[in-house]
Amino acid sequence: MKHIFLSICLALGTPAIAAADDPKPAPTDEGFSLMEEGARIFLRGLMQEVEPAMDDLKALAEDLQPNMKRLLGELGPTLNKLAALMEDATAYEAPQRLPNGDIIIRRKEDAPPLTVPDAPEIDL
Repeated sequence: MKHIFLSICLALGTPAIAAADDPKPAPTDEGFSLMEEGARIFLRGLMQEVEPAMDDLKALAEDLQPNMKRLLGELGPTLNKLAALMEDATAYEAPQRLPNGDIIIRRKEDAPPLTVPDAPEIDL
């Protein structure tokens, strides 16, 4: 009976003795690797959720590309001339449409003076 009691005490006391010998366990990277793995799983799931929407957006961009190229080809030169005349677009008010269809872009009152005294005329 004494042997059984002694065996039980030794068996139960061994982890406590081992823990007492090593007061602070050595740091491991297991915590970081678990966090990294969790982040990977989360991001993988997020990508799977977003992938159909990204495919739809890509298809839309492919459909719009020819029209955008044509629009830029037609308006590009005129927009370049307008930008050269305006210099700084922030110096102007928002455009206004008049009853007769004309569009006016007024210069702000506090805008600095133009550096180009004789701006070229635009032929539209």
